[in-house]
Amino acid sequence: MQYGPVTALRDVSFTVKKGEVVGFLGPNGAGKTSTLRILCGLMPATSGVAKVCGVSLARDPHGARKHIGYMPENNPLPEDMRVVEYLRLRGRLKNLSGRDLRRRVDEVMELCDLRRKMRRKLIGSLSKGYRQRVGIADAILAKPDVAILDEPTIGLDPHQVLTIRRLLTQLRGQMSIVISSHILPEIELSCDRVIIMNNGRVVAIGTPKALREEFIEERSYQMEVLGDVKSLIEELGRQFPHMTLVEQEPALEEGVHKLEARTKERADLSEELLKALSSMQGLRIRSLSRREPTLEDVFLAATVRNWDAPIAGDKRR
Repeated sequence: MQYGPVTALRDVSFTVKKGEVVGFLGPNGAGKTSTLRILCGLMPATSGVAKVCGVSLARDPHGARKHIGYMPENNPLPEDMRVVEYLRLRGRLKNLSGRDLRRRVDEVMELCDLRRKMRRKLIGSLSKGYRQRVGIADAILAKPDVAILDEPTIGLDPHQVLTIRRLLTQLRGQMSIVISSHILPEIELSCDRVIIMNNGRVVAIGTPKALREEFIEERSYQMEVLGDVKSLIEELGRQFPHMTLVEQEPALEEGVHKLEARTKERADLSEELLKALSSMQGLRIRSLSRREPTLEDVFLAATVRNWDAPIAGDKRR
């Protein structure tokens, strides 16, 4: 994808399976918005092929768009229309009419928890959370095969985020869903697979579990102990030679030490560590836990690994 002399996208290649929920991640300027706009038929690609349900967006953009429901970031909504009026208007634009239109509008309002209290409300009077629900209702109104939701939870409070998450769970399997978001915990909880972009190309694709295995080399264990921390570090160094121990910030309670143990060993060593700690004289264990890598860890590792790499000759897809 070219913007004059600037290459915004290069060698971007991925597929989304039927009924799958896919998270679309990347730092600002990574190319996410351009990719989504191409997939929605809002802008043409300067090269390559983009298809939705087998229909080429270049050859038959109108036919491809029939398969797509789209909610843009900062979804523009008419503030002087009532929710039911807006959705019926949008339904007519999507070739719904008569009883089918009224029934489907009622269905999506029920699904998005808009039917009872918000049905006759002016859109301009709605909170951010309810506006997002109206946008999602619009996107799924015509029962598209693919729903593309750009930042559906941005600016929402935790209760509203939970409501949107439940809605996405209800939609899982009914259609393919692509979610672009900066809220990584929500992507991890809601999505089957994750696509990470950086510098205009795809740098990682897979389930959160598979991406952890690919990008996070070390596993870490957090522990709080009371006693001689110097002897502890020496003894664990002898018993676990491939493990690195680092003392964290001082604990609030005097004499308590916070330690982090790092290792490339993928197997869970919690039991072995607990036995070793329990056998040490003059040492009391306050806590021991294995820290699982998060999607944020994966995101940072994938984008940092790729950040300075030249695009030419890159083989990752």
